[in-house]
This record gives sequence, structure tokens and C-alpha cells, in this order.
Amino acid sequence: MPVLRNLDLVLLALALVVFLVAGLPVMGWVTAVVIWALWRGIGMWSERRAEAAATPKETAGWAAGSMVGRGWLLGLILLGSGLAMGEDVGLSAAVLVFIVFTVYFTLKILLRSAGPQPPVTT
Repeated sequence: MPVLRNLDLVLLALALVVFLVAGLPVMGWVTAVVIWALWRGIGMWSERRAEAAATPKETAGWAAGSMVGRGWLLGLILLGSGLAMGEDVGLSAAVLVFIVFTVYFTLKILLRSAGPQPPVTT
């Protein structure tokens, strides 16, 4: 299971080869890696904060705030990189982040549903 949990990172490493072979801008790959490192880092930090929260309201606040904040951060970095370094850099980074996010999110849902479930109380 550890390989599946980190398949997004394996995908980023393989993407470097694709970028080099296809002649895509390497700065697009670098931008995507920076965005993804921030996404994962902030996500891990906020998950720890949510788990340590005292109330369900606080847990939901950390989870929702983290997701919204990371989405805005991702979008602003992509926009800034596209404006600063060119459309090809921004577009290649956006496509790579989209692919990596899709794999990460899908596997996170599948692995969570396949894990041990808490008992249901009525």
C-alpha cells in the first residue's frame, strides 16, 4: 500500500522523463513539483491539526479551510507562472498538476474506503 499512497510522487518522477523526451518546458515540471510539494505538505499539516481538534466543528474547519486554501494557492501559482514564464510553462504545469491531483484524489478515496471502518452505532 505505501507505493499506492505515493503513486502521485512516482508519477511526477516519470513526468520528468516525458517532459525531457517531448521537449516540454522543464520549468513547467518544476512549477508542478513545487505546487504539489506545497499541496502535500499543507495537506499533511492540516490533517494533523484536524485530528488533534477538540470538536467536530474545528475538525471540519481545518479540513475545509485547507482544501479551499490549497486550491487558491495552486491556482495563483499556476496563474503567476504562466504570466511570468510564458503560456507554455503555465499550461504544461497545469496539465501535470491536474493529472497528478486526479490520481492522488482517486487513490485517496479508494484507499480510505478499503481501510478499516469504524463500527456503526445507532
